[in-house]
Amino acid sequence: MKPKSLSFLETALSYIFRNPSLLQQALTHKSYVNETKEKDRKDNERFEFLGDAVLDLVMCQELVERFPALPEGDLSKMKAKMVSEAVLAGVARQINLGAYLFLGKGEIQSEGQEKPSLLSDALEALIAAIYLDSGSHNGLSEARRVILTLFFEVMQTLTGGELLFDYKTTLQEYSQKKFASLPVYRLINESGPDHEKQFEVGVFVDESLCGIGLGKSKKVAEQEAAQKALSEIKTQ
Repeated sequence: MKPKSLSFLETALSYIFRNPSLLQQALTHKSYVNETKEKDRKDNERFEFLGDAVLDLVMCQELVERFPALPEGDLSKMKAKMVSEAVLAGVARQINLGAYLFLGKGEIQSEGQEKPSLLSDALEALIAAIYLDSGSHNGLSEARRVILTLFFEVMQTLTGGELLFDYKTTLQEYSQKKFASLPVYRLINESGPDHEKQFEVGVFVDESLCGIGLGKSKKVAEQEAAQKALSEIKTQ
């Protein structure tokens, strides 16, 4: 792989590295270091460690600002899903990160560039490289900008009420523990044309209506209803 190929990755990131060696290290897997004749080549494992911390901080701040009413436990569960291996690997694939990785022959033969664990680690290392490249004054703000851009669709899904946080499961566990019964979901109303349906769903806990949710699908509406029911029940 020629270093100039990395300019396409910089375009995808909307970030140009002042120190290209940081980008190169972020993309270097230990299998490549073990095989290369480049004496000073370093792998990205230390960058993964730093990038993980930077990503956690940015996500925690974003969630606290977006969901001021959520308790700490719910925020923790949501953050865990946001930085899960599956989500990180998905974001990495959006920018075709695997194509830029420096891998050893064995990893290439086993299609390492497609492994979720390898992609997620490389994305964390990339975040660290941006943080370090931007300097002590701007590192966090630049990393935050890039992270929120890369995770834009994921964050939109989250704010749209999809399954990044499973309120239905949480409500079911709470209802079984407190009332020894399961929540019941009922369709209250369905409106709009076929291509733009709107569903209104109510959730009943211990035979009482505890929450009503709206959504473009029954699944989304049920999640919103469960979220409202949890808030209602816990304030009683």
